[in-house]
Amino acid sequence: MILTLLLASALLMASILLSPLSNRIGMPVLLLFLGVGMLAGQNGFGHVLPADTDTTFLVGHLALAIILLDGGMRTRAETFRVGLKPALTLATLGVVITAGITGLAAVWIFDLPLLYGLLIGTIISSTDAAAVFALLQNHGLRLNERVSATLEIESGSNDPMAIFLTVVLLELITRDQPPGIGESALLLFKQLAIGAVGGWLGGIALARLLKTIPLISAFYPLLVTATGLSVFAATYLLDGSGFLAIYLMGVILGNSRLKKMEEILQVHDGLAWLAQLCLFLMLGLLLAHGDKITFIGEGLLLAAILILVARPVAVFMTLWPFGFRFREQIFIAWVGLRGAVPIVLALFPLIAGIPNAGMFPIVAFIVVVASLVIQGASLAQAARWLKLELPAESKPLQQVTLEWSDHADHKLMLFELDGEHWTPPRSLNGIKLPEQVVVSAVMRNNEIQAVNEQFKLQGGDRIAVIGPTTAEQTLAKLFSSTAKIPALRENVFFGLFELNGEITLGDLEKSFGIPIPESDPEQLLCDYIDSHLPGHPIVGDRVKVGPVTLVVKAVEGDKILRVGLKLSAG
Repeated sequence: MILTLLLASALLMASILLSPLSNRIGMPVLLLFLGVGMLAGQNGFGHVLPADTDTTFLVGHLALAIILLDGGMRTRAETFRVGLKPALTLATLGVVITAGITGLAAVWIFDLPLLYGLLIGTIISSTDAAAVFALLQNHGLRLNERVSATLEIESGSNDPMAIFLTVVLLELITRDQPPGIGESALLLFKQLAIGAVGGWLGGIALARLLKTIPLISAFYPLLVTATGLSVFAATYLLDGSGFLAIYLMGVILGNSRLKKMEEILQVHDGLAWLAQLCLFLMLGLLLAHGDKITFIGEGLLLAAILILVARPVAVFMTLWPFGFRFREQIFIAWVGLRGAVPIVLALFPLIAGIPNAGMFPIVAFIVVVASLVIQGASLAQAARWLKLELPAESKPLQQVTLEWSDHADHKLMLFELDGEHWTPPRSLNGIKLPEQVVVSAVMRNNEIQAVNEQFKLQGGDRIAVIGPTTAEQTLAKLFSSTAKIPALRENVFFGLFELNGEITLGDLEKSFGIPIPESDPEQLLCDYIDSHLPGHPIVGDRVKVGPVTLVVKAVEGDKILRVGLKLSAG
């Protein structure tokens, strides 16, 4: 027991210490965790640590539940405006299309019966929330909202369809009287309906509870975790989709404006990474003893068909009705990352005891590794090549929610002033601050200094500002610089000129000499752009007008507020 604890903690520690290596060599950090687990298994630790199928299956479900809860709490409700319908279509019909194409390819590659081939295709059909959330967060990418919303919602909601198809195919293989179409449709509806209702009820109830019950601060994230896992397990006992339930519960909770949400998210960030660490280490230990070389050629060929054929076909067939641009579809197809979910699903045939069940985890492992190496390592480059990355947003170095009133929503925010914009020094009385904002102190040369209107701020100062949450973005633009953030420069992306969305096309022609043929000079610029977009306007949408490009810079709901003008084509 003590030896198991020692080895498990040592593996966790080694994985964490090696994680900075992933950025240096361009390897996805999840693949690094998997490699550490496999290396440990090859050295015999797999006989000491619990790496059997049942334990890995349990750890896998627990870890995925925590990851989905964290991902749900970070999914903003605004993303559903542009991403819900396409994401759900891709998470259901897209999974079926992917599973069908990949399954038929598996029948041909491995010379398998049809049901076995389709089972392989189904197992590797769903994208992995852990892989998508981790890689997007690790790369610090700020993507086009239409793309990011679709990826986030799809990766968090496509597991139920993959699990359902896996269970149905196993029933067809193992049962003397396989389920009919009606029974299968009822099973799917039951899983989705119970999962949705369970997640909604759990999220609403917990949000109300957190707003009313006074607890020690450290107990709030623990209560969220315990309740989430309870909803997950209870939904499964009712034959519903626990994954959908806990993800939906996280979404409702994360959009309930809870004062403790920042502290909850901080703790859950660590819990989600711990879950991924444990999951990939366990998978590595379990797979270390498999004869993966036997299927490596066939597995890589199947991975190539999945990445280059099945996923793109599924994306193009499901997203084209929603007005996605071609480059957006290409990127979503490329970010069909496989992670822990396919390997966990590959344990289902082992537990069911079907013939040749040992090949499923091996094939899934090869496909996952190929996906993480090829797609994961090229994620940032693909976003920039396809011009889907938005300029980095300025953010406070630190922020803490102040709970000094039930009727006020304020934060203490810390900013660092860069030398470029604060040379020469500027006094506070020359700076227009938003209402209800106070600069409380300045740290200069490791000394705290009091602030008044005559105090001059200079580069290198760290300032503490108290203000309402709604002023965060304004303060970040005023006091922060994106120069240190490795992303596109704002003036390059949006153009050197900023236009108010309320100006007319006639004003645009007078000011810049840009003729817009067959247009009403009295038409508002924002309405003109909106009429030329495929769907809801989002930041980064572009409309080309003659020698210039109009780029949407800010939106509120479906209303375009500000537009950038690029004088060069792009």
